[in-house]
Amino acid sequence: MTKKVIRLLFVLCMVCTYGMNAQTTVKGVVVDSATKVALPGVSIVIKGTSNGTTTDFDGNYSINVPNNETALEFSYIGFVSQVAQVNGRGTINISLIEDISKLDEVVVTALGIKRDRKSLGYSVQELKGQSLTEARETNVANALSGKISGLQVIKGSNGPASSSKIVLRGNSSLTGDNQPLIVVDGVPMDNFTGADNNDFFNPSQDLGNGLGDLNPDDIETMTVLKGASAAALYGSRAGNGVILITTKTGKSRKGLGITFSVTTGFERLFLEPETQRSFGQGSEGVFRNDSRTSWGPKIAGQEVVDFNGNTTRLSSHDNIGNFYTGGFNQTYSLSFQQQVSDATSLYSSVNYLKDDSNIPGATLQRLNLMTRAVSKFGENKKWTSDVKVQYINMEAGNRPLNGSNVNNAFGTIAQMPASIDVNEYRDASDEFGKMRWFVAENSENPYWSAKNRLSTDTRDRFLLNGSLKYQVNDWLSSEVKAGADLYDTTNEAKLYSGSPGNNTGRYSFGKDSFIETNYSFLLLANKDDVVGKFGTAATLGGNLMARKSNYLNGSSGDLVVPNLFSLNNGVNSPSIGQGSSERRTNSIYGTFQINYDGYAFLDFTGRNDWSSTLSEENRSFFYPSISASFVVTDMLTKQGAELPAWLSFGKLRASYATVGNDLNPYQLYNYYSIGNDANNNTTAGSNKTLFNPEVKSELIKSKELGLEVRFFQNRLGLDFAWYQSNATNQLIDLPLDPLSGYNFKKVNAGDVQNKGVELSIIGKVIHNPKGFNWESSLNYSHNRNTIESLADDVTQFRLGGFDNLAVLAVERGGYGEIWGTRYSRVEDKTSPNFGKIIVDGNGLPIASSEKFKLGSQQPDAMLGFSNTFTYKNFSFGFLIDARFGGEIFSGSNHALQESGNAAVTVVNGERNDLIVDGVVSNGTGGFTANTLPVSAQRYWEAITARTGNLGINEANIYDATNIRLRNINVNFAMPKDWLGATGIQSAKIGLSANNVWMIKNSLNGIDPESVFATGTNATGFEYLSSPTTSSVFFNVSLSF
Repeated sequence: MTKKVIRLLFVLCMVCTYGMNAQTTVKGVVVDSATKVALPGVSIVIKGTSNGTTTDFDGNYSINVPNNETALEFSYIGFVSQVAQVNGRGTINISLIEDISKLDEVVVTALGIKRDRKSLGYSVQELKGQSLTEARETNVANALSGKISGLQVIKGSNGPASSSKIVLRGNSSLTGDNQPLIVVDGVPMDNFTGADNNDFFNPSQDLGNGLGDLNPDDIETMTVLKGASAAALYGSRAGNGVILITTKTGKSRKGLGITFSVTTGFERLFLEPETQRSFGQGSEGVFRNDSRTSWGPKIAGQEVVDFNGNTTRLSSHDNIGNFYTGGFNQTYSLSFQQQVSDATSLYSSVNYLKDDSNIPGATLQRLNLMTRAVSKFGENKKWTSDVKVQYINMEAGNRPLNGSNVNNAFGTIAQMPASIDVNEYRDASDEFGKMRWFVAENSENPYWSAKNRLSTDTRDRFLLNGSLKYQVNDWLSSEVKAGADLYDTTNEAKLYSGSPGNNTGRYSFGKDSFIETNYSFLLLANKDDVVGKFGTAATLGGNLMARKSNYLNGSSGDLVVPNLFSLNNGVNSPSIGQGSSERRTNSIYGTFQINYDGYAFLDFTGRNDWSSTLSEENRSFFYPSISASFVVTDMLTKQGAELPAWLSFGKLRASYATVGNDLNPYQLYNYYSIGNDANNNTTAGSNKTLFNPEVKSELIKSKELGLEVRFFQNRLGLDFAWYQSNATNQLIDLPLDPLSGYNFKKVNAGDVQNKGVELSIIGKVIHNPKGFNWESSLNYSHNRNTIESLADDVTQFRLGGFDNLAVLAVERGGYGEIWGTRYSRVEDKTSPNFGKIIVDGNGLPIASSEKFKLGSQQPDAMLGFSNTFTYKNFSFGFLIDARFGGEIFSGSNHALQESGNAAVTVVNGERNDLIVDGVVSNGTGGFTANTLPVSAQRYWEAITARTGNLGINEANIYDATNIRLRNINVNFAMPKDWLGATGIQSAKIGLSANNVWMIKNSLNGIDPESVFATGTNATGFEYLSSPTTSSVFFNVSLSF
């Protein structure tokens, strides 16, 4: 990796050697021609280049213009663009004329092609980089919540470096990850997500997600391609949509072009489980010093003998609040953005993040370095090179675990008796180095774990891309591009001696490597008025993708020499695992567009992929699409009609496309895996799935209709979409008779449908460039995710779960249905006891012997509502994010109930015997009312533990509806006259907060977003995940 860094620094030095040609500084002010009010944010570009600047709050601008350039172009949304000749002038003042009908906004689409938004026949939403940084989220994926209709962010809850999963328009694959393709500056980026093992009771560490490696400050725009037509040009990788990220480039800026910012953040618990602190350690109301539960006596200061034989008085303690004391976050950012010569622009940045979590011992450090240089050269500057080097170093320490891991800090703290003070165990080791704790086994002091059960993972990553473009003439250009995403991840885990379960310690080490390269070419032609009022645009391109990954890991087992961490220091030979994976995809693609008079557009696209993961007969597959856009208002005005004063823009669109989901490598033919038996002898074994060389790629057929309307001089805009997609040829494992030697067979079968509507509304409620402004936006979506069919004789497909709880895809039902046990009830509708809970002879509820549908992990609807208010140099914004409907199984509430710590186990401060409101069988087919009292402990243990590990599942199914004030932000830009002659061009201070207020929640203090794992399609349950945090950030930014 050192050599890679040296090469990176060499590239940086080479880029910085570009010289500066002679140039003239042009200044001026831009105003509204009608009101004479200064216009802030007007774009000024040197005509024929991408070099430019923007006006400040007072409409002032300054730009360095090379002597060989002759004109400046001024543009502002809602106004007619204007070109001014320089002619040696040092001052150029401009008055822009408002154009209420103009809406030629340019957006980035597939393959990085820029298109007028009005010409698109599919749904596209774009976010500016500023909207991704105002909340100061560590993981840029989290900044998307509530800002894109149809986009769901499923968040992990494993500390500052946990992963987040993105789903667009519902899940389409039963076995794929269902995440959109991430493309950065035209090059795909690996967005690995979550843990390798998502076992409900003993998951592995969540190593974050690839998108979380990016520095949000480097992002210029993010474009979300939701429909199949929008993403079809990416073929088999775009079945779940595409997110296009464009990073910043150099721009002409007043001063040095250097920006430095510091952000300091503090975090605390957002929600805490609803617990009781009235009853202490013990069982059935009696104190027991070896108990791990809170079913003991009421805490009243009475004397007891504790686990260590000391006499003490019972008292209650807020162990969760005492353990999670608060976290601290720091971010330092330095960037250089400038037009360094008449032909070359440069953007470079350094960003360092350090996050000390509120979870003791959990840390995250991330270093981002980036340089991007764009240069025009050759005769008439027809050649353009664009080179970017991005390096990321990420190091995480002691990532928290969830589930029943012995070193799950939250699981330990939440379930420990309320009468035991966790603060007494901060000094975690005794004089002999042994762990101090209140029980002898099956539990671990979390303070001891933070210092003696250490894990670190480090990732070194490079994102590289370069392109060379040639502008043949004013309507034809060509481009070649190369890019790579490569990273190495090193994992190390050390268990020191001193825990009850190990006297000498353990050690493990692993290293993973990944590289993906993409080489592509593209021809672009765009010419209006080819024949009369008809114009055309066309592209033709190809791509070569190669991906390779390797892993090597080893574990020592128990160590011979205590705390000597080496794989060779194990009592037995180390357990070693090694493997690799490779795949290639070759592609050709093209587009053809016909437009008539700038208001009617018809687009055709096609892509053919050849995949190495499929058999020779099936590896070629073609993905076509067709879309249409019709701008009604442009047609009417061009035919001489006068639009109503309230109507500014109206457009209809429609599209149909097919895309796919490819097969993972090595699933055509069965193979043997090398391993070791209990005596460390080499063995060879086959997997239990019979692979099938005849399988094909999953195929997604999608159609979409849309309407875009803007009113009142573009101050109110509405974008409505209806869509339906059917993902067929699902790659699933079909059950086989075990006597065949296999448990499953890989087949193509099934049809997963998503059907829904999306609505985006944007409005300038109050618009005054020199005074008070109020902008508002709303994003709403409703998606119905159903299983139209599975395989023959298969009615359910298991997505995940544990014990008697399962998350299923059910034929003619839904994707992500939660199935499990429920209370046994009287089912005879003619009985007066119909629906009542059946109890046994001891007065305790009985669980059903069969599994039933208890709910669905899918939300009924999602809504994001954001508002921004500005007045002169001040701005204030907030985002309300809501999910309506769906259910979740709460393993945390289950665990708290079983341990006697849940608030519901105490009624009015007491634990009296209770009588279950139910009926008992009379032995003759009838039922009588239950009158048997039972203790609170027996009741809750019957609910949580008597039937399997998770008890009666119905008891802990909750409505997942939640509404929260997701974030707020306040900013102040210092007036320029405050800065005087300091050399500071601008100064800004800001305050932001995330997870500010939970407006509605049904989970008794558990966050419905705290799903158990993100690396799985079964997200309908949570289990002892670290509590969600709220954070406050203070930011200072200076530009020189």
